Amino acid sequence: MSTPTPPSDPEPRLLTRLNRRGFRLVMLLDGLAVLGLSVLTMLVRYGLPPWSVYTVPQYALSFSVSALIFLVAFYFGGLYEREPRLGGAAVLPRAGRLSLAAGSFVALLNLALSGLARQRGSSLTERVLPFPISHLVVVIVLAALAVAVNRGVVHWLRTRREGLPRVVLAGVAPDIALAREHVEVNGSMLEVVAEVDDPHAVVETVARTDATDVLLLTAGWLDLWYPRTIGRLDQRDVTVLLRVGGRETLFGLDRLREVAGLPFVLLMPQTMAASQRHFKRLLDLVLVLVTAPVWLLLLAGVALHQLAVAGRPLLYRQTRVGVGGETFEMVKFRTMRTDAEVAGAQLSSGSGDPRVIPACRWLRATRADELPQILHILTGRMSVVGPRPERPELTEGFEKEIAGYTRRHEVPPGLTGLAQIHGRYHTDAEYKLGYDLQYLVNWSPLLDLEIIARTIWVVLARRV
Repeated sequence: MSTPTPPSDPEPRLLTRLNRRGFRLVMLLDGLAVLGLSVLTMLVRYGLPPWSVYTVPQYALSFSVSALIFLVAFYFGGLYEREPRLGGAAVLPRAGRLSLAAGSFVALLNLALSGLARQRGSSLTERVLPFPISHLVVVIVLAALAVAVNRGVVHWLRTRREGLPRVVLAGVAPDIALAREHVEVNGSMLEVVAEVDDPHAVVETVARTDATDVLLLTAGWLDLWYPRTIGRLDQRDVTVLLRVGGRETLFGLDRLREVAGLPFVLLMPQTMAASQRHFKRLLDLVLVLVTAPVWLLLLAGVALHQLAVAGRPLLYRQTRVGVGGETFEMVKFRTMRTDAEVAGAQLSSGSGDPRVIPACRWLRATRADELPQILHILTGRMSVVGPRPERPELTEGFEKEIAGYTRRHEVPPGLTGLAQIHGRYHTDAEYKLGYDLQYLVNWSPLLDLEIIARTIWVVLARRV
């Protein structure tokens, strides 16, 4: 049997490494498209350079900055996440929204910088970024179309290079028969390589057939597959789609995908996409840095108060479970007596705990004892908003008793969270998990800001 020639190996390996680091070749296509559209609008209106008012380097800088802003918007909007080859979601509507957001930001940035330059007595006649507004409107519209076209080109090239998606049909016999019938009529864009009626045999079948996609046709198998089987398939870069019926759709499912005439939803081992996690991290840093004068002053004031009424040690350390299930040493201001936990035993605290130093009760009531955890946010161990970190011994028990509990570890634990503003200290862990998963599924920057605002109200109202 002949083996592949060595020269053909480096390219796939390089592309695989770049993909795993978040880089996509389509990023380059999108950036060139936005840059090219910016130049094209000038050529159509004014002809060849030089153009009036500004120099060519000024225009080049303006167009480059604008293209970068568009790419950042596309990235954080999730356009560069790995999409399934089967039943891909429509790109144009999402690209249109993100293109409009990017173009609006370019216009606002231009106005802000130009106004600032004029206030400082600059001799600037028009704008810092010489990008005509009428041209920007054209770029916004055409950029969305270009993004959609680029996705089509990349999909066509991938299919030509790798062939049709190799699909495993998994489910009970009647469901497989129904799917087989639909594939025979509508499935010209996929190749069925195996059928599996044993829920425990799918990983072995995928490995044997080198499948790229699995269609889970029997919803009842989901409890058996989640989370281990789906995670193992994801490690092999295998996409898993779940067929849904009318009942599941009534429960509020959206983003349905059509494969061979049947409705599916994408199953992911992680609820939040990588671009969302990166955006959340960026938002954390911005919030902490912008509010630094406030929390640094509060931190110093509380530290002085604690030294006066509680003495040393000033801080109390607890082992908590963080992102990915890894433990870390969480710090807070010490509010209990130094002998509160005998022989290292960690005891749960409730309201009216006699171990709490009387002069420190207001810190616990206002959560001011947790201010040192802001330093964990700077290091990435914690987030401003997220599931609260639990002790390892409690987490171990919850993971055994509550299905899906490990998903709350997808993001760094937070100073506050949806469970904290809706629940109470003694709210059952399974109900808190419901809030945590709802937060992960519905995450957005606006949701974080809403939770922060509501947390302030909860603290002021002493409803903790």
